[in-house]
Amino acid sequence: MDVPVSSPAGSLETGDKESRLKITEIFLSLQGESSRVGWPTVFVRLTGCPLRCQYCDSEYAFYGGNWHSTVSVLAEVRKFGVKHVCVTGGEPLAQKACIGFLSELCDAGFSVSLETSGALDISGVDPRVVRVVDIKTPDSGEEQRNRWDNLAGLRPRDEIKFVLCSRADYDWAKQVLTRYGLVERCEVLFSPSHQQLPARDLADWIVADRVPVRLQMQMHKLLWGNVPGR
Repeated sequence: MDVPVSSPAGSLETGDKESRLKITEIFLSLQGESSRVGWPTVFVRLTGCPLRCQYCDSEYAFYGGNWHSTVSVLAEVRKFGVKHVCVTGGEPLAQKACIGFLSELCDAGFSVSLETSGALDISGVDPRVVRVVDIKTPDSGEEQRNRWDNLAGLRPRDEIKFVLCSRADYDWAKQVLTRYGLVERCEVLFSPSHQQLPARDLADWIVADRVPVRLQMQMHKLLWGNVPGR
């Protein structure tokens, strides 16, 4: 069953295969994660993902959706009248047209971020885009999907995110920080998996170990719960 776009989307039109995206929803909310937390942001959620992380909170984006031209999606984004745009999923880079669409957003003057699983090549993403790249932990169930060569191309404006489910995940993540020198490359975010790892426990571990990372809470869930389109 297709999930409707969460904006007045009746004007969206289909495009040719080379310049179209399969969209689950487009909506305006506050950014609940990353260093951009709190900013009014338009979210463009693309449909489909090759991963199946056990804690995924957007399974509804795995299937369905509707095809739209990148031109019509860009026009829809403009209607919201805000500066920040986040392209997310699913896994947005699984769609070929995503790379070009990110550049179109930048060319239009938007401040753009990309949320990606870290399982696909990020090297082709426009350098103006803030790439928020997951590193999948053992408890995610998808550790083997990490594309470690992505880390060599990280820029200072990019961000690495670990969603942690347990103390074992936390200890594993600290080892990865050291092995790849991640805190010297870009900002690193540690996020407790919702309803799996108490945020207070993670906060206490970070403070006790003086780990140079940012604790990230999912602010949108604290405000509205796990509701699509918020």
